Amino acid sequence: MELFNPNANINFMGWRKVSLAVSCLLMILSAGVIFVRGLDYGLDFTGGALVEVVYQEPAEVADVRSALTTAGFENPVVQSLGGTREFAIRFAPREEEAAAEGAEASASQAAHNRIANDVLSALKAGRSDVAIKRSEFVGPQVGEELRTDGLIAVIVVALGIAVYLWIRFEWRFAVAAVASEMHDALLTLGIFALTQREFDLPALAAVLSVVGYSINDKIVVFDRVREIFRSTRKAEPIEVLNRSINSTMSRTIMTGVTTGLAVGTLYFLGGPVLENFGLIMLIGIFIGILSSIFFANPILLLLGVSKKDLMPVTREDPELARRP
Repeated sequence: MELFNPNANINFMGWRKVSLAVSCLLMILSAGVIFVRGLDYGLDFTGGALVEVVYQEPAEVADVRSALTTAGFENPVVQSLGGTREFAIRFAPREEEAAAEGAEASASQAAHNRIANDVLSALKAGRSDVAIKRSEFVGPQVGEELRTDGLIAVIVVALGIAVYLWIRFEWRFAVAAVASEMHDALLTLGIFALTQREFDLPALAAVLSVVGYSINDKIVVFDRVREIFRSTRKAEPIEVLNRSINSTMSRTIMTGVTTGLAVGTLYFLGGPVLENFGLIMLIGIFIGILSSIFFANPILLLLGVSKKDLMPVTREDPELARRP
């Protein structure tokens, strides 16, 4: 099924100067927004109180969250622990509870007990068959480690992609891919910083997923670039890149739409826990499609990709001819 004519001849590369200028401007603006406003880190990164409760009879996540909100707990995060009877509840601690974390062990334990008792009282206002399984306070230093580990994960993924593309294609493809991955991740994070939506662990996982999804789309186009370069004798790089984009457009659109339907379900029906994951994936898919066309390939052209860079090495190579 072709949604887009593979033999079309739309001159995407004719817009390369404008598209690169717009992309670079958006990257600068996104970096500025992130620097000025910052990300609204969730409890996974900032620390907070954690209380695990168990019910004698099945309960709903929405009911638990509603009971806590009614009792005055701000933005509680409620997650099911593999069933309908045990739940993990996380929320930002009140000032006195946060201060108690740095106090003596006895004072800290007393603060933990107060948190647990307040949560238990709030839940028992609706149902009496609930008990506290455990409670603890996660300090901000843990969140700092998670932020650092997340940044390292993104860097390692980018370097791994660069090495893979360098081996499979050529160094120009690796540079273009890493640049476009930085573009996609930066714009996605910039939108989250601008809207001040909570950035939690599912959101971080979504950013890494966006990097993986986006690079897959670019590899498909890069494969077609190499194929056309090798199968034509005198094609110009601009013509090859245009033909590659046009011939893979149907695949790009169909993959984006089907993936968007899946992650859109997570955003609209997955509840608060999966909402950020679905939203970042939707944003990332859209940005990734545009960057494959208007950023990665123009960068490839700017770096001077040519036919001779992609031709397989043969025995006629003078260097190889001297070998036994």
